[in-house]
Amino acid sequence: MNIGIVTTWFERGAAYVSKQYRDILATRHKVFIYARGGEHLAIEDPNWKGDYVTWDQTTMPIQSGLNLKKFERWIYENKIAVVFFNEQRWWLPVLLCNKLGIKTGAYIDYYKENTLPLFGCYDFLVCNTRQHFGAFSWHPQVYYVPWGTDINVFSPKNQDSVAKSYVSFFHSAGMNPHRKGCDLVIKAFSTLASLNARLVIHSQRDLGEFFPELKGVIHDLQGRGLLQCIVKTVPAPGLYHYGDIYVYPSRLDGIGLTIAEALACGLPVITSDNPPMSEFVDINCGRLVEIERLYARSDGYYWPQCVVKLESLVQCMREYVERPQLIKTEKILARKYAEEKLDWEKNASVLCDIFEGVEILSNADKKGALDKAYSYEQRRSNFRIRLHSRFPNLYRILRAPYRMIKRYRRTVI
Repeated sequence: MNIGIVTTWFERGAAYVSKQYRDILATRHKVFIYARGGEHLAIEDPNWKGDYVTWDQTTMPIQSGLNLKKFERWIYENKIAVVFFNEQRWWLPVLLCNKLGIKTGAYIDYYKENTLPLFGCYDFLVCNTRQHFGAFSWHPQVYYVPWGTDINVFSPKNQDSVAKSYVSFFHSAGMNPHRKGCDLVIKAFSTLASLNARLVIHSQRDLGEFFPELKGVIHDLQGRGLLQCIVKTVPAPGLYHYGDIYVYPSRLDGIGLTIAEALACGLPVITSDNPPMSEFVDINCGRLVEIERLYARSDGYYWPQCVVKLESLVQCMREYVERPQLIKTEKILARKYAEEKLDWEKNASVLCDIFEGVEILSNADKKGALDKAYSYEQRRSNFRIRLHSRFPNLYRILRAPYRMIKRYRRTVI
């Protein structure tokens, strides 16, 4: 069976999710990637390019937009039987697949209260956390496949401490240091700086520029040799070997990929006591930080953000500094936990059966969702009238994707 995955495809979390799905599905099927974004970053990257990858290369002023004509041609040329979408926020490609009679599925990560019912357009859904599975339990073909990681790629380099004279904390800030709680890590660590501890932060953004209010603290800690900031893109298995303890007080995550990776590398994890982050941590090899408050995100994401209590984060970190004898034992337990609970090859062994066994839902079953998805995109396109009257030049730039809605109205519904 030929399976197509529609996804971003470069060095970022969403693409690694798709990559893990591809690796499992490719054991029994031929898998093609329709790269919806990131081609300017990865089109020549040997880690991401290949004959199985088709780059959309269309610049569209709409999130997860793609060229519908090229997408349809890709389906026919590769004889795609199942299209699997990763974080697809523009619904016309999904509607088009329904019209073509192609089986469609989605990995669940991003959704809002008003878009959750639209997922009824898909024939099946795959949830990698219990939190997502609970939100989509109404779907007739929804499956819970516990998340995991490649425990062969992500494995311990040394079960001993990084250095005998101090405890090393590691934090991965990625492209969004604020969402991942990097500022909280820096604030908490600054109170421990007089103790035998060091902090290593891996980021794809300059932290001084991202957190101007913390620039002085960052420079002070760096000047004293207590903080190392590594600002660059690093492929798997990353830089977990720099740390003894992984600190990740995330405000919000769809899954929290780095938690599973850190545990597989033998690092106890300190993270937020809020799902889905809390779903992956065992108290025998990690700590959950108390939550101070929950609040909505500005884009209307279905689940609220959280902010941990700073004093609770400090206490969790302090425990390892004051009791370094815990580290070696918990490193061993972290790896054991990953082998038992977070082995993606084992957890995802049911994926091929799911893709093969699910049925295409009837149009009657999906009718309400299809109509809602079309109406949702139609409402989003109505802004062009107001935009045209006020900003005619900008309207000409932005109108292309909305023309597609009109063009495909009879095609996708």
